[in-house]
Amino acid sequence: MSFVVAVPDAVATAAENLAGIGSSLGTANAAAAANTTGLLTAASDEVSTAIASLFSNHAAQYQALSAQAAVFHNQFVDLLQSAGGAYAATEAASANPLQTIAQDVLGVINTPTELLLNRPLIGPGTDGAPGTGQAGGAGGLLFGRGGNGGSGGTGQAGGAGGPAGLIGRGGAGGTGSPGFAGGAGGTGGWLWGNGGAGGMGGTATLGNIGGDGGAGGNAFLIGSGGAGGTGGGGGTLAGSFGGAGGAGA
Repeated sequence: MSFVVAVPDAVATAAENLAGIGSSLGTANAAAAANTTGLLTAASDEVSTAIASLFSNHAAQYQALSAQAAVFHNQFVDLLQSAGGAYAATEAASANPLQTIAQDVLGVINTPTELLLNRPLIGPGTDGAPGTGQAGGAGGLLFGRGGNGGSGGTGQAGGAGGPAGLIGRGGAGGTGSPGFAGGAGGTGGWLWGNGGAGGMGGTATLGNIGGDGGAGGNAFLIGSGGAGGTGGGGGTLAGSFGGAGGAGA
């Protein structure tokens, strides 16, 4: 069995290209009309007059046929554009209900555990907001990665990565603000999943030491511990030093 696949963007591009071809043909025909439909006779004799009239009539017939072809071409382009738009609209209409159903199903599944344990049964943990040092949320109890820690705001360390549930990787630690440590990586899944990477330490402030990189998250039964975060870079002036890298799990 063969299948036909329509890509709305490709159909729209093809319609634009066809419209450009039609415009170019129309311009060329219009430029040729004056020189071909009104040929001057080479001489005043009857033969020259008949030849000029013959070619002028052929040119006029060509212009008439070209005008009809241009009308058909424009109609075809319009149909192609309409078909592409209709297909895209149908595709979007069919996709939205499926997405809504999937979200509704996940909502029903996750509501009990979110109410009791403040974490979903299936799904990723929420990421910490940038510039807050907020820790990442815990991943789904059954399946889902831990949320990534948010980067630290002024005077804050990076947020710790959230832990995974049964299956999933731990969230990555957030980057520390200047001079402060990166967040620790989240713990990997109890059955399977790598630990999250530690966050990078913040760069050194004037005359101080860069923040230490965050420790990598632990793994449990199957998986690898997360990589330790990179220590923050030292300043350019004397007395500024880079921070220590975080320990891998």
